Amino acid sequence: MIPVFKPLIEAEEINASKESLEMGWLGMGSYVSQFEEAVAKEIGGDRYVAAVSTATAGLHLALLLAEVGAGDEVIVASFNCSADFQVVSWVGAELVFCDCIDDGLGIDLDKAQLLVTEKTKAVIVMDYACGVMDHEKVRIFAEKNQVRIIHDASHSFGSSYQGKKIGSFSDITVFSFDPVKTVTCLDGGVVVVKSEAELKRLHELRLLGMQQPSTVMYKNQRAWTFDVASVGFRYHMLNMHAAIGMAQINKLDVIRDTRRLGCLEYSKQLANFDAVKIPKGDFYGMNPFIYYIRVDSQYRDNLREYLKEQGVDTGIHWLPGHTFTLWKQCKAGDLTVTSLLAKELITLPLHSKMAINDIKFICEKIRAFFGDKND
Repeated sequence: MIPVFKPLIEAEEINASKESLEMGWLGMGSYVSQFEEAVAKEIGGDRYVAAVSTATAGLHLALLLAEVGAGDEVIVASFNCSADFQVVSWVGAELVFCDCIDDGLGIDLDKAQLLVTEKTKAVIVMDYACGVMDHEKVRIFAEKNQVRIIHDASHSFGSSYQGKKIGSFSDITVFSFDPVKTVTCLDGGVVVVKSEAELKRLHELRLLGMQQPSTVMYKNQRAWTFDVASVGFRYHMLNMHAAIGMAQINKLDVIRDTRRLGCLEYSKQLANFDAVKIPKGDFYGMNPFIYYIRVDSQYRDNLREYLKEQGVDTGIHWLPGHTFTLWKQCKAGDLTVTSLLAKELITLPLHSKMAINDIKFICEKIRAFFGDKND
C-alpha cells in the first residue's frame, strides 16, 4: 500500500532522539531553544518564536493572545481542520462559518466581509495543501475591519508568499510539526508573534502560567521560585521532539525540493485529463504538504475504493465544520463552494523523497478508472 503520509525518518532523526534521551533532560530544555532559533532563522524577519506541544495548542494560545473570548465572533472557513473550530469553542467565542475560494481553497475574504459584525474579533486564515493565501488581501481585510488575524500555517512551513517566508509577516502565525507534516517533531507546534511582550505572555501560557524565564529551562535547569498570576496550560514542547525537529529542519531543502517535484509530476501526468481537476501553478516557493484532486462527486468514493484495491491509500481533507453535530447551529454565510468540495476532493499520497514511479503508477490507475468516463 502506498500511504497518504510517510514521514522522512532517517538516521539523523533516530540519532537525535537517542542523543536527547541520553542527555536525560526530557522536558522543555536546550533542544527547544535551538529549535526555536532554527525556525526563526528559516522564516527570517523580526518575529519572535515560541515552541508548543501541538499546533492546536498554538491556535488556542493565539486566540488568547488576541483576547478573544465570550461574546466575540471568529470567522473561520468551514473548509478547515476541526482543530480551528475547537479552539474557538474553548475560548468561549462564537464560530462564524465562511466559504472558501474555488481556486486555492483558502477562505473567501469577499464573503467573509459580509459576515463581519461589531462582534467580530478575529479571522482565522489558512494556507491549504500546496499553495498559500493571498496575504496582501488578508492584510487589507484586517486593516479595514480592525480585526486580529490568526494565520494557521500548519500546511506551509518552509513556503513563501511573494518572496517573503511564511511566518515573517502575519499578525500571529501558527505552524504544525505533527506526525504527518512536511517537517515533523513527532508532535509539536510553533507560535510566531510580533513583540517581546506577546512572547513573554506565550511563555507563561504554555507553562501553567508560571512566571519564570524560559532561559532557565533552556539550560536544562528548573527555577524553584516563581509566581503564577494567571491561568496557564501544559503546552510546552519536549526536548526529544525539538531534537527531531532540528534534524528535520537541517534537511528542509531536500524535503521542499522533492515534494515540489512530486507535485509537478502529478500535475504533468494528470494535465489535460478532463475527469480530474488539479491544483494550479508550478508550486515555486512552496513546501507542499498534500496534493489533491477534484473529481465529479458521482465518482469520488468509487475512485477511492478502486485506488485502495490497487494498493493506493487516499484521504479527504476535510469534512466541513458546519456539518459536524457540535457546530451545526453556528452562524454561517453562503457555503456553496465548500459543500461542493466536500463531495469532490481526494488527497493523493505525497512524501518527501517519494519515488516518481509511484506517482506515475497512481496516475495510471486514476486514468484507468475513468477510461471512457473521461470527456
